[in-house]
Amino acid sequence: MQFNVVFLATAVVASASVAMSTTVTGWAGADCTGSSHTYTVKAPECLSLGSGSVKSFSYAGVPHEIKFYLSGGGHDSCTNGAYLVLGSGSGCGTAPAGYNWESVEVL
Repeated sequence: MQFNVVFLATAVVASASVAMSTTVTGWAGADCTGSSHTYTVKAPECLSLGSGSVKSFSYAGVPHEIKFYLSGGGHDSCTNGAYLVLGSGSGCGTAPAGYNWESVEVL
């Protein structure tokens, strides 16, 4: 009986952690077009591209909200306030003209 309870609890935790994963894809072009690279992010987590940047990010499976941070200067690595905040679910966020995204924060 004890084995069954421990196994069941482990299975529930494992399936919950998979369900809380968000897929984030960085795109070279606006409106989530062009070449891309896909990442798996768990909330709450910041995905930073380091010295890289993208014009847009698409996302799926965001539990509460996703925050987009401009590349360069004081906003790298999800700091000093997001430029764009979108709600749960899926969508695409394009950086404003003349800018790129360096990081996103999934909450």
